[in-house]
Amino acid sequence: MVELLIRPTLHRFETCLDFVKEFHPGERDLVLTNKYIYEPYLGQMGLPVHTIYQEEYGAGEPTDVMVDAILADAARMGCTRVIAIGGGTVLDIAKILAVSSGKGVDTLFDRAPALDKRRELVLVPTTCGTGSEVTNLSIIARTRLGTKLGLVSPAMYADHAVLIPQLLEGLPFGVFAASSIDALVHAVESSLSPRATPYTKLFGYKAIEMILHGYQRLVSEGREALHILLDDFLVASNFAGIAFGTAGCAAVHAMSYPLGGKYHVAHGESNYAMFTGVLKNYLELRQDGEIAVMNEFLARLLGCGTQAVYDRLEELLNQLLPKRSLHEYGVTRQDLRDFTHSVITGQVRLMDNSFVPLDETRVLKIYTELF
Repeated sequence: MVELLIRPTLHRFETCLDFVKEFHPGERDLVLTNKYIYEPYLGQMGLPVHTIYQEEYGAGEPTDVMVDAILADAARMGCTRVIAIGGGTVLDIAKILAVSSGKGVDTLFDRAPALDKRRELVLVPTTCGTGSEVTNLSIIARTRLGTKLGLVSPAMYADHAVLIPQLLEGLPFGVFAASSIDALVHAVESSLSPRATPYTKLFGYKAIEMILHGYQRLVSEGREALHILLDDFLVASNFAGIAFGTAGCAAVHAMSYPLGGKYHVAHGESNYAMFTGVLKNYLELRQDGEIAVMNEFLARLLGCGTQAVYDRLEELLNQLLPKRSLHEYGVTRQDLRDFTHSVITGQVRLMDNSFVPLDETRVLKIYTELF
C-alpha cells in the first residue's frame, strides 16, 4: 500500500521575479494563464514565451469543448514545457496539455490511465483551494455526457509545483471562500478515506486546523485580515492536495459533480452544498472509527461538543459563503434521481473512497435532504 506520494518537486518564492530568475521562461515555453493574472505580475518582464489566455476559450470551469480548442492551438506552438499560472481551471487544463498529442479530450479519456508525458509541466496556483499543483487529476465537464469526470494518469503529475504568495494578493473574497472551502473538503474527505494513512492524515488534519483557524480570525478580525493569512491558506491548500493525492476524495466530490456539470456551480461551492449533508449520513451509518476522531478534532477547534460539530462548522462557513439549498440553484425533483444515477454509475472511483459505503438509496436520501 502506498503510504504517501508527493511527485512534483515543491518550490516557494516570495515574488514572481524570484520564480523567473530560477526557471528562466523562454521561447520553448507555453504559459497557460489568465490575462488579468499574467499582465500585472509577469507581463512587464518581456518574457519570450508563448501565451494562451484560458478565458479567451470560454468562461467558468473547464469543459471538453474549451479544452479541445486549447489543445488544438497549443499543438501548433511546438513547446516543450508548459507553465501554468492560475486557478484550478488553468492547472487542470495544463495537465492535459502535458500529455496531449493535439487530439481531443475524449481520446485521452479512452486511453487513460496509460498516457505518456509529452511536455515538462510547471504548476503555479493562484487560489488557495484546489491543491491541483500536487495531484495527477484533471476535472473536466464532459458536456456530451452531461456530467463532470476526472481524468487521472501518473503522467499528469507536475514536474514542479510552485507556491508564490504574491499571486494571491488580488484574489476576490468570494473566490477565496469557495476555493478554501474546497481545500477543507479535500482535507476532511482524504482523512476519512479508507485509503488514508498516518502520513496523509498528518497533512490532512494540519490543513483542517490551519483553514479553520484562519476562518475564525477572518470572522473575528474582518476581511481585511485576509492579506496576512493568504500564505497560510496557500500552504494549507497544498497540504490538503498532498493528502488527497494519495488517499483520494469521496462522496462529497462525487455528489457535487452532477450539480456543477448541469447548473454550472463553481467546484468549491458545489462541494460545500454537499459537505455536511454527507458527513451527517456517514455518522448515521457508523459512529466509531475515524469519523469519531474527526468529530472530536473538529469539536476542539470549534469549541463545541461533538453532537453539535456539523452545525457549528456550517455556522462558521456560512459567514464566509452562505450555503444554498439545491432548489435554489434550479435543481428539480427529477434531477435528484438523475444525479443519483449519475453518481452511482459514473463516479465509482470517488465513491469507493467514502468513509462507509453509500448505496443508491442513501445517495438519493442525501440529495433529498439538501434539496
